[in-house]
Amino acid sequence: MSSTPRPDAPRVGATYRVQVRPGFDLDATADLAGYLADLGVTHLYSAPLLTATPGSAHGYDVVDHRAVNPELGGEAARLRLLRALRAAGLGLVVDIVPNHAGVAVPAASPPWWDVLRRGRDSPYAGWFDVDWDRGRLLLPVLADSPDALDDLKLADGELRYHEHRFPVADGTGDGTPREVHDRQHYELVSWRRGDAELTYRRFFAVSDLAGLRVEDPAVFAATHELVLRWAAAGEVDGIRVDHPDGLRDPSAYLARLRAAAPAAWLVVEKILEYGEELPDWPVDGTTGYDALAAVCGLFVDPDAEGDFTALDTHLVGRHTSWQDLTHDTKLAAATRLLSAELTRLAALAPEVDREAARAALAELAAAFAVYRGYPPEGARHLAAARAEAGRRRRDLTGVLDAVTRRLRDPDDELAKRFPQFTGAVMAKGVEDTAFYRWSRFVALNEVGGSPAHFGVPPAEFHRFATARQVRWPASMTTLSTHDTKRSEDVRARLAVLSELPGRWADLVTRWAARAPLPDPAFAHLLWQTAVGAWPIGRERLHAYAEKAAREASAATSWADPDPAFERAMHAVVDAMYDDPELHAELTAFAVEIAPAGWSNSLGQKLVQLAMPGVPDTYQGTELWDNSLVDPDNRRPVDFAVRRELLARLDDGPLPQVDADGAAKLLVVSRTLRLRRDRPELFTGYRPVPAHGPAGRHALAFDRGGAVAVATRLPLGLARVRGWGDTSLSLPVHEMTDLFTGRVYSGGETPLADLLATYPVALLAPTAESVEAAS
Repeated sequence: MSSTPRPDAPRVGATYRVQVRPGFDLDATADLAGYLADLGVTHLYSAPLLTATPGSAHGYDVVDHRAVNPELGGEAARLRLLRALRAAGLGLVVDIVPNHAGVAVPAASPPWWDVLRRGRDSPYAGWFDVDWDRGRLLLPVLADSPDALDDLKLADGELRYHEHRFPVADGTGDGTPREVHDRQHYELVSWRRGDAELTYRRFFAVSDLAGLRVEDPAVFAATHELVLRWAAAGEVDGIRVDHPDGLRDPSAYLARLRAAAPAAWLVVEKILEYGEELPDWPVDGTTGYDALAAVCGLFVDPDAEGDFTALDTHLVGRHTSWQDLTHDTKLAAATRLLSAELTRLAALAPEVDREAARAALAELAAAFAVYRGYPPEGARHLAAARAEAGRRRRDLTGVLDAVTRRLRDPDDELAKRFPQFTGAVMAKGVEDTAFYRWSRFVALNEVGGSPAHFGVPPAEFHRFATARQVRWPASMTTLSTHDTKRSEDVRARLAVLSELPGRWADLVTRWAARAPLPDPAFAHLLWQTAVGAWPIGRERLHAYAEKAAREASAATSWADPDPAFERAMHAVVDAMYDDPELHAELTAFAVEIAPAGWSNSLGQKLVQLAMPGVPDTYQGTELWDNSLVDPDNRRPVDFAVRRELLARLDDGPLPQVDADGAAKLLVVSRTLRLRRDRPELFTGYRPVPAHGPAGRHALAFDRGGAVAVATRLPLGLARVRGWGDTSLSLPVHEMTDLFTGRVYSGGETPLADLLATYPVALLAPTAESVEAAS
C-alpha cells in the first residue's frame, strides 16, 4: 500500500459502524464497501482490529498490539479491506483501546505472560499499572473454595488450573504444583477476591482487563506503533479513542496522539453529563453520546414528567430520589466492586486512618457529579463533591478536609489517581446499576443521558446545536452504539409513552398485578422494555431480563444470583407469551403505538444525520432495529436484505412508513448522500421556526442551504387535528424534498403539504435556483 498520505483521502463526512469480529471478519466487511458507498457514508468505522483475546466478540481486550487479529483475517485481510474501500471511494476509521489490555488468557499476551514469569524484572513490568509494593500479583481465577489450589497441575513447564495456563519463573519449577505456585511472582486467588484485593488497576471492575500505563512514552510508542504507521501511510483517516477517562493524564495522552497523527479525524469516547462541556483537548469531538441525549430528548414530552413520577411512586410504594439512588449505587461501586482500587488510593494518604481515608474517598467519588474533573472545571466539581460528602457524613469532616487538600494539588499522586477512580465509580454505579434500578421512564436511561432530565424542548436543542456548530462542528453524532442500553428505535417507541401517561399507567398496573414480581421497579423496566422491542423473540427477552436484573444488583446479582427471584422474573417473561390475555393486550398496544414510534424514529434519525457533526450509523440501524443491550445489539445483520431494499428505493415507488423499514432507509440514504455530494449545504446552523397552532410539534433547522424538518410528539399533533394552517418560512427559491421529490417555491409553506407523505422532510435548493441566485 501507499507509504504516504493520499491526497485524495475522503473527508470524514459520515461513518458506518461495523462490529468486525470472528464470524464477521475483514473480508466480510470488505464485501460491504459497495453497499456503504451507495448508502452515502464516506468511511467505514470499525471495531478494534488488533489481536484480541482468542474468541473475543468485541476486540476491546487487545493482547498483542503488533499485529492485526488473525481471527479477523490478519494483515492480508486488512489490505484486502483497504483495496475494497478505496475502490468504492471510502476511507477507514479505526477504534483504539489505550486504557487497558486483555489478560484473560495470559499465554495469548506476550507482555502479560512475561510479567507473570519475571515479575518486576520483566521489561514489560512498566506496561501495566501494578502496585508491586503490595506483594505478588494477584490473579482472581480460582473457584471460591479453600481447596481450589488442589486442582493445580504442572504440565509442559507451566502451571495449569483447568483451562487456565500460567508461566513458571526460571529455576522455580521443582516440587509439587502448590510449592511451585508459591514461588511465582503471581498468586492465584478466588474470583471473589478480585474486587477487594487485586494489585493491578483494571478497566472498571473487569479483572480480565488490566490497566496500561500509556503515560510512559515507551509504552505509548509500543502500543500505538502499528495504528500510527497506518495513519502515516494514509491507510487510516480517523481514530476513535476508547475510554480516555481511564487514563492517568488524558490531556497529555491526546496531545501526544495528535502530534503523532496530525491529519487524523480524532474523536474520544468521553461521556459528558448534562450541561458538561468537553475539555479543550486537541481532538475533533466526542463519539456522540451528548448528541444522542439531545436528539432523543426532543421526542419525549416534558409535560409527562409528573405523571411518570407519580406512577413510579405508586408502583414501587415510595418516592425514589435520583440523587439519593445514584449516591447509594456509586458508593456501593466504590466500596465493593472497586474496593481494590479504593484500597490503593487510601494507602496514598498515610497521614489519616486507613479506614477513614477509604470512607472519605468513597464518599467524594459517590458525590462527584461528572465522570472525572478536568481543569478548570475540575476544581468546581471537587468543591461540590466535598460539600455534598460533608453533608452526608459529618463524622468525616476532618478526614474529608485532609483528603480534599491533597486532591487539589495537581502534582500529588493521590490527585492524579483519584480521577481514574471517579470515572469508574460513575460508570459502574450509574450506567451499569442505577440505570437498571430507576425505571420511572427508561427511554431516558441511556449512556450520556440524564434520567432526571425529562425531555429536551426545541429551544434547548437549538442552543445545543448552535454551540456545537461553533465549537465542535466535526464531533460525531450517533443514536445507537455497541454500548447503548437499547437501540434508537426502541427508545423512539418508548418516547410515545410520554404522550400516553394515563393509558400506560392503567396498562402496566394491570399487567404487573396479573404477572407479579417481587421487585416492582424492575418489573416496570421489564414491561417498558417488552413494549419498546415487541415483537421480540422469547429467548432474547429472557437473556435481557437476566442481564438487566443482575446489573441492577437489587433482587439478584452477578456475584450472588437469587434463584427464586430469577425464576419469578423468567415466569413474568413467559407470561408475556403464554398468557393469552396478556399476550393479546401487549401485542395490541405495541401495534397501536408503533406508527407514532416510527414517526419518532424517522424524526430523530433525520435530526441526527443532518445536525452539526459527523453522523454515524450503527450497523443495521438503517432499517428498524429493536435491539437491546450488548450482546443483543451485536447480533448478525442481514446486509443482503438492506442491499436489495436500497436498490428498490433507487428504482421503485416511494415506500410506506410501515414495518419493513424502507422509509427509514430512504431517510438515511438520501440524507447521507446529500451531505456527501453537497457539503456546502451543511456549513451553518439556524433554527427555522414554525408558525401556527401546531408549531411546537415541528423541529426545523437550516444547515446553510439544506433544511431539515421533523415531527415531534405525533400523538399530540393528532389531538390538535394535525398541522392545520401551521407553516414554515422557506428560502425564497425553489427547493426539492429529497424524500418525495416534490418541489416547493419557498416562502410560507404549509406543513400539511410539506409533511403529507412522511413525518420528515429534507429540502435542498434545486440546481436551477442556486444558479439563478448566483
